[in-house]
Amino acid sequence: MEKKRLLLLKEEEKQEKKAARKRFNASSFLQKRQLGFFNGTSYCRLAHELRLSCMQRKKVQIQSSDPSALASDRFNLILADTSSSRLFTVNDVRVGGSKYGIMSLHGLKPLTPQVHMHENLYFTNRKVNSVCWASLNHLDSHILLCLMGLAETPGCATLLPASLFVSSHPGDRPGMLCSFRIPGAWSCAWSLNIQANNCFSTGLSRRVLLTNVVTGHRQTYGTNSDVLAQQFALLTPLLFNGCRSGEIFAIDLRCPSQGSGWKAARLFHDSAVTSVRILQEEQCLMASDMAGKIKLWDLRSAKCLREYEGHVNEYAYLPLHVHEEEEILVAVGQDCYTRIWSLHDGLLLRTIPSPHPTSKADIPSVAFSSRLGGSRGAPGLLMAVGRDLYYFSYS
Repeated sequence: MEKKRLLLLKEEEKQEKKAARKRFNASSFLQKRQLGFFNGTSYCRLAHELRLSCMQRKKVQIQSSDPSALASDRFNLILADTSSSRLFTVNDVRVGGSKYGIMSLHGLKPLTPQVHMHENLYFTNRKVNSVCWASLNHLDSHILLCLMGLAETPGCATLLPASLFVSSHPGDRPGMLCSFRIPGAWSCAWSLNIQANNCFSTGLSRRVLLTNVVTGHRQTYGTNSDVLAQQFALLTPLLFNGCRSGEIFAIDLRCPSQGSGWKAARLFHDSAVTSVRILQEEQCLMASDMAGKIKLWDLRSAKCLREYEGHVNEYAYLPLHVHEEEEILVAVGQDCYTRIWSLHDGLLLRTIPSPHPTSKADIPSVAFSSRLGGSRGAPGLLMAVGRDLYYFSYS
């Protein structure tokens, strides 16, 4: 595996500007465009594939008030906010446990990429199972964390104001923090649906807990398996859940948890589901499992429309990154390779080896956006692995 990784890194350094499709490079692409072989849609899609194939890796300079911590702490995960102007980071520290931070991407430039890390104010000795941005006072005002239990200490769901790290919104009160104990916490999701306003969900062992942050009201839905992945729909009052048993089901939030009929849809994988992503029109759902299968499901017919080949997973909790605007799917495998597929036809567009030696303890965490750093930001992929952050830019 290490020989293969080093070989791929060498090939990337001297790669030609060539897309994943056979006999397709920059010069032939321009010739075919001039001859009128592409319509507008095909041209845009293929041009984007070519840009993805030409992304070059650069190491990002991380500025911080505590440079010594950056030299010793290893990245566990990164998560971009809605505007892709900030990253929430979870870092493993040498003494054990994890600490959190928020990284500003406004200084990210293709030629001289640099970012600023705001001080990590919080520390935990428990594993972070799941994390998402939450919108309570305004968009992405808080971070929702789901922590695993340790020994006799139960699991915990914590809602941290982003202003604890950086005072970008003076109206946020740092004391506005919600935390409660829960057994066997695996996943969490924040609702932007108006019919479940100010609510978040936590996936537990054999149940789903729905909590209203403002009123404190809770609803419990019993399941047959541990809930490892969750996402709220935006247009319809549904919460989609992926289970260890391989079942994917939706909870109709309008139905009481005590009654029957709250399961609105059911799909099945052959292995534990680790990630679910609802597409924008909410007619399709993307899911991945611990057998390395990634499937696109039609929610109306409950049929699999497409499979995306090449993903590697045996037992890890690995997320999917769906970018419909860019028409791509991004996932990092347990073999530490980052793969990018075309949403349109499932073609594997690029396989990116990790800049660090392959290790199950150093699986990269990635964030992709066409506007990293905000509305006028640079397009590309961010990859956090070990103690380093890398930027793959394209124009």
